[in-house]
Amino acid sequence: MIIRELNEYQAARAFSRQAPGFDEYDDSNTINRYKRERVRSHVLSHLPPSGAILELNAGTGRDAVYFARQGHRVHATDIAEGMLKVLREKVRREGLSDLITHELCSFTSLGQLQEKGPYDLVFSNFAGLNCTSELHKTLRSLIPLVKPGGKIALVILPKFCLWESLLLFQGQFRTATRRWFGSKGVRSHVEGQYFKSWYYSPSFVVRSLKDTFDLVSVEGLCTIVPPSYIEHFAEEHARLYRGLRKKEDRWKGKWPWKYIGDYYIITMQKKGQ
Repeated sequence: MIIRELNEYQAARAFSRQAPGFDEYDDSNTINRYKRERVRSHVLSHLPPSGAILELNAGTGRDAVYFARQGHRVHATDIAEGMLKVLREKVRREGLSDLITHELCSFTSLGQLQEKGPYDLVFSNFAGLNCTSELHKTLRSLIPLVKPGGKIALVILPKFCLWESLLLFQGQFRTATRRWFGSKGVRSHVEGQYFKSWYYSPSFVVRSLKDTFDLVSVEGLCTIVPPSYIEHFAEEHARLYRGLRKKEDRWKGKWPWKYIGDYYIITMQKKGQ
């Protein structure tokens, strides 16, 4: 418990430091914009009109604001106070307080959540859920928070990434293999702060919830398109990038592409109506 809480504290500190410049960096990265567009389109396809969303790891509220503008209600949670500070200001400035609520809460402590729903959809973007060695417990804690027939849509880092593995040919052994040997957690670094991350396969998520949720889909994200940390790829290779996007959009749900991206988007539906 002490180790888990220390890692959460370190991650919260890292992302709070990142918060002031996060939106500007996100906007400046072409592949980040592609990733976010993909995820948002996917989530919208699984939401009813005026749906109720619980967002885990909401960060600065970029997705919460987007979904609120589409007419959905969002309860945005995060453990990083710095991120929520930016989110609160954004909600005030956008006049969205009737559609976006917020709460400082770790996804590992959802039993303490004040707004328990139930929700039409629980959503977590860009690997926030990889910051725990106890994802099974978090996934089980989602069960009472989702309406019968409701869904979860989670964006998670898998144990293998094709693009990352190719870095072996550039001599970047540690980066290329970090997911392969990360059962005890891999040291991550944000804004001068270190914390650990773990990697999970789609089958892990399915096994954790198979008694109460059915699998809807798995899509690869940055499987054919390179990861966003390969700086300036889209700008320096514009024609190639456009071609890779078209291929990924066509094959995102196909084997093996859905399993070997930088991320995958897994969607599951709670049994019952």
